[in-house]
Amino acid sequence: MTDNPHETWDPRSPAVQGDQIAAYDAMRRRAPVAHSDYLGWSVFRHGDAMRILHDHETFSNAVSTHLNLPNGLDPPLHTDFRQINDRYFTADLVSAFEPTCRDIAAELVASIPRNRWVKVMAEFAELFALRVQSAYLGWPEDLQEPLRQWTRKNHQATLAGDRNAMAAVAGEFDQYIRDLLAARRRLGAAAPPDLTTRLLTETVRGRVLTEEEIVSTLRNWTVGELGTIAASVGIIAHYLSIQPEVQVQLRGDHRLLPAAIDEILRIHAPLISNRRITTCPTEVGGRQLGKGERLTVLWASANRDEAIFGDPDEFRLDRDPAANLLYGAGIHVCPGAPLARLELRVLFEELLDGTTHLEPVADQDAVRAVHPGSGFTQLPLWIR
Repeated sequence: MTDNPHETWDPRSPAVQGDQIAAYDAMRRRAPVAHSDYLGWSVFRHGDAMRILHDHETFSNAVSTHLNLPNGLDPPLHTDFRQINDRYFTADLVSAFEPTCRDIAAELVASIPRNRWVKVMAEFAELFALRVQSAYLGWPEDLQEPLRQWTRKNHQATLAGDRNAMAAVAGEFDQYIRDLLAARRRLGAAAPPDLTTRLLTETVRGRVLTEEEIVSTLRNWTVGELGTIAASVGIIAHYLSIQPEVQVQLRGDHRLLPAAIDEILRIHAPLISNRRITTCPTEVGGRQLGKGERLTVLWASANRDEAIFGDPDEFRLDRDPAANLLYGAGIHVCPGAPLARLELRVLFEELLDGTTHLEPVADQDAVRAVHPGSGFTQLPLWIR
């Protein structure tokens, strides 16, 4: 680390955690980058974020001590595993999943309690994320509640920075996957022809994937999907409840939903950040950094940069989609973006068709999530 004076901040302070989005706005206006022991160098501005995302030679994704496929790899190995990964999120697979996704969404909307306000996160968003992810991968329904509890334990351990707890929670999740894989191997040719079974036959560089590689791949798909989709549902539902004119607009024309969802999630990011590490001396935001420096790219700030978006809170459907970092950019852009977009579009089509109004609860406040989460941990809404 350079010896020059630098901007510092505490991303876990009560002031930041009380409203992460507002805190990142303030930091972005104050400094392009700032340092903390927790996140290393935090990068706040859109231009710096785009440069880092597109320069994988200088800014490596190999930041974890654990196997993380394919995100935790750099080329050329990343290329091989990314090619496998992309085969599971093709347009044909995603399109074929739409009827199942719609059935899940319609059933959840029909089950919304009437004549009382709804705990949107616990009673709707989390359930949707669990059900669609399990259905897409072919996982049994009886695994959904254990996964729901696991997600909460994982967030608590990460928030506390308890490495022992984090390792135990990670081991618990991996065991769920190992049990699923063992069951399919026992069934042999009678195993269900789902995406999880299909992974058992994948090869890389002339060999079959190892157990650890399959577990890492499924972990990467599932852990991110469960938290991010649930957060996205809460963020969108909350936004529509406090912006009734947008809600009316989308109820009247579902064709606007894809652009509207991406714009709402630009305004309030469901995924806060991503990590990198420098491979050589370089400069970011006017700061000289040495080799081996940790960086955290804050999507939740970069996607609100006034230099790119003007008023970051202005809802617009005509923005350049290439500027929106909701799903990242560069070689590590999220492969599951088409699936996530389908799931959110279908859910809100069903929700807007199956209800007449979303509105806040007068005497119940929404509770914002804290880092590393985003969105809301509690979101009471009237869904009429």
